[in-house]
Amino acid sequence: MSHKAHPHEAAEPETPHLDSTVDPHLDFAGTTPYEDYVKADVLTHLQQTLSDDPGEMVFLVTTQVMELWFTVIVHEWETAAAALRSDDVPTAVAALKRSVRELEALNASWTPLGQLTPAQFNAYRSALGEGSGFQSAMYRRLEFLLGEKSASMLVPHRGAPRVHAELEKALQEPSLYDEVLRLLARRGHAIPDSVLRRDVSRRYEPCDEVEQAWAAIYAGDQNAELTRLGEALTDVAELVWRWRNDHLVATRRAMGAKAGTGGSAGVAWLEKRARKNVFPELWTARSHV
Repeated sequence: MSHKAHPHEAAEPETPHLDSTVDPHLDFAGTTPYEDYVKADVLTHLQQTLSDDPGEMVFLVTTQVMELWFTVIVHEWETAAAALRSDDVPTAVAALKRSVRELEALNASWTPLGQLTPAQFNAYRSALGEGSGFQSAMYRRLEFLLGEKSASMLVPHRGAPRVHAELEKALQEPSLYDEVLRLLARRGHAIPDSVLRRDVSRRYEPCDEVEQAWAAIYAGDQNAELTRLGEALTDVAELVWRWRNDHLVATRRAMGAKAGTGGSAGVAWLEKRARKNVFPELWTARSHV
């Protein structure tokens, strides 16, 4: 049975009417407000492929999308770290939970690249030249926030003063996990001075006393604020681990054990990274609850 409009109802237009005499809000003197805010024209003209292979566009756009997700996630974790410094756990947990959804979207970015064959990747691999993902400054900031500090990772960015300064600042600041452990100490948990006063520009190393603190937290009230914080951090850690493993599998499929671009060790380096847990005591403490 066909639907008949009520005689007093106006027909809904299928598209906006572009005649400014009908709706002046659709006619703009310059760019649209959407363009002014999103900068879509800038984003969609950043792709400059260097080969004739049609697959390069997918690789380039996917990599650029990953960079945007890195930027959002760094923002969330910096928000969480600042909240923890102020003892504002709910704000920190909210930022961490947002980052979990963002990490899921980031990890899904591997889907277009996850089944590349060596021949398909080789068709445009030369376009990368000396470029490699480990040179990503925003990803490096993400790793620094996780406690994976390394001064040597600033070296590739010495020729870009602003980027180098941002990374140097991130290297010298406490990581997200440093702020978590300082909070635990303020809440009465026995976090040793060797952890609280450590050189935060160096990679975080696991500590037995930190493991014991997390075991005590998890043995207590499951709805307590610190338990919820621990679970939000664990969600983050799990998705970071999945990111590293998805990167490893995609690389292994595309290029096997060959050396990576930019002089990196390729699969061998990714395998080492995939074996490491983020926020390590949150995982080992579970054996003692």
